[in-house]
Amino acid sequence: MKLSVIICTYNRDKYIYNVLKSIVENDFPTEKFEIILVNNNSTDKTEAECNRFRTDFPQPVYRYFIEKEQGLSYARNRGIKEATGDILIYVDDDAVVEKEYLQAYYTFFEQHSSAMAAGGPVIPEYETEEPKWMSHFTRPLITSCIYKGKSISEFKRGEYPIGANTAFRKEIFEKIGSFNVDLGRKGNNLMGAEEKDIFDKMHTAGLKYYYLPGAVLHHKISESRLTEDYFNRLTYSIGKSERMRTLAISKGKYTRRIFSEGIKWAASLALCIGYTLMLMPQKGWKLILFRRNVTKGLIEIEN
Repeated sequence: MKLSVIICTYNRDKYIYNVLKSIVENDFPTEKFEIILVNNNSTDKTEAECNRFRTDFPQPVYRYFIEKEQGLSYARNRGIKEATGDILIYVDDDAVVEKEYLQAYYTFFEQHSSAMAAGGPVIPEYETEEPKWMSHFTRPLITSCIYKGKSISEFKRGEYPIGANTAFRKEIFEKIGSFNVDLGRKGNNLMGAEEKDIFDKMHTAGLKYYYLPGAVLHHKISESRLTEDYFNRLTYSIGKSERMRTLAISKGKYTRRIFSEGIKWAASLALCIGYTLMLMPQKGWKLILFRRNVTKGLIEIEN
């Protein structure tokens, strides 16, 4: 069994060398994995940083591609096409992985033949202080953090690994198709849902995917991610992505998603009241702003 570590990048010259370095410094035989770097038309010094990595670390197998079609889903699909491994591991370009990361995925898939995908913990590392408005509910949206304990467990319906740290058996893409190029980020926009789309298809097909505690990734959170503008654009894009994803399935799916939005509003209002009573009104108000922006995107009101 061989691993293909796929990194799709766009204008992350500040981080790309370190994520590559963290992978190659894993406690794992270099002959058992390859690195696939897909540069999605970066305009900064990403290519130079990738070349510096290649010079500093001539092993393992490292292959560099430029994907000219703009969009994360295009880049991810290019990774699938170019990978020669049995297990495809997607690592975000602004992260670092722990030394046991590759071994954890290798051992898991070797021992769990029925598992078609898995994802590990994503631990946020702030470059500045965490803002006071951040809460248990907004933190996963902004940082992509996930932690489900120290035991391997199957994700339940409605739960998914985080795309920043996810692995698939390559064969599943032949069964369910590749990433939807109408979804996901393109350049500087903040669209998403392409990962959720894949896992929904897997669930429908009866394919199992798991939480893997040993595959730990640390996600770098820049100051720009904590601004009001980023928050508003991201949360609006969440709603817009959901509209596109559900309508692509059926009008009924979209209608049910609209109905669930009403339930989410009730929960958000209750949480806002709760945070206010605990003298943390900024956390509660941010949840209301999040819900407002998602709703606007979901029903297509221009942000």
